[in-house]
Amino acid sequence: MRIRRFSLAGSGLVVAAALLIGGLAQPAAAATYPVQPNIVAGVAAAASNPDAPPPGTNNFSCKPTAEHPYPIVLIPGTFSVMEDDFGALAPILANAGYCVFSLNYGGTPGSLIQAIGPAAASAQQVSALVSRVVQATGVSKVDLVGHSQGAMLGEYYLKVLNGARNVNTYVGLSPTTHGTTLDGLTALASFFPGANQFLGSLCGACTDQETGSAFLAPLDSGPIAQAGVNYTVIETLNETVVTPVGSSFINESGVTNEYVQNACPNDIVDHVDLPYDKVTIQETLNALDPAHAKSPNCAEAFPYPA
Repeated sequence: MRIRRFSLAGSGLVVAAALLIGGLAQPAAAATYPVQPNIVAGVAAAASNPDAPPPGTNNFSCKPTAEHPYPIVLIPGTFSVMEDDFGALAPILANAGYCVFSLNYGGTPGSLIQAIGPAAASAQQVSALVSRVVQATGVSKVDLVGHSQGAMLGEYYLKVLNGARNVNTYVGLSPTTHGTTLDGLTALASFFPGANQFLGSLCGACTDQETGSAFLAPLDSGPIAQAGVNYTVIETLNETVVTPVGSSFINESGVTNEYVQNACPNDIVDHVDLPYDKVTIQETLNALDPAHAKSPNCAEAFPYPA
């Protein structure tokens, strides 16, 4: 901080006051957290410490502001850790002034491959994080943003675990709402080194996400959307993991379902890269803060620029 100096003969008191005022005049600049440009960079950043959250995430002393009153809980997808799935979205939200939280779940601590355990146990981990965030921040509700399995777990938490009372807004990025095929999960595994070995009997989350699984039955039985929660589901027409295309959507009254290409037809983003896609990120920001919504800049579509 710069301190203005004044020459006032015979007035030490005035000088002291001036020094104090000058010292308080300029508040410290807000932190600017680095943003990963794409999933490849996200995986590389996570490799050295898979347990580390993305920059700006999991600061449990963070207090929500009047501008952003709801903390955001980010739930990564199958085979992912916090950093490789949300290496762009998490710091972008933190830089915008949100309190941001996330977790690794369904895997062995220290492993780069996460979110492979039974989905029921993973949903309990999500529930525990929401409870911890509510207690730490002193709020009654959070916003949930999930990708793939993470988004489906958000839906499961809201409906099956009665979490709707703790959530204001839900944003799902290609959730496995109605399940998918094993071929889709195999396609997903190809993006993560070593993930293929966890398929089948080693990946309970994979079988839980197959269409018609016993885990999905209570979620897909009757209405999914819960009263009092704002729902937005974002999917890409280039979807190869959650198939068929469009099966992520919650086709119920009051739910906003949108393809990325509705806003920017030439956006080529696929399932894995959704959290790094400029259009998807802007649509997520719009869902979280509709009063300040902006149209996506289609010239800055996937991948997110460095």
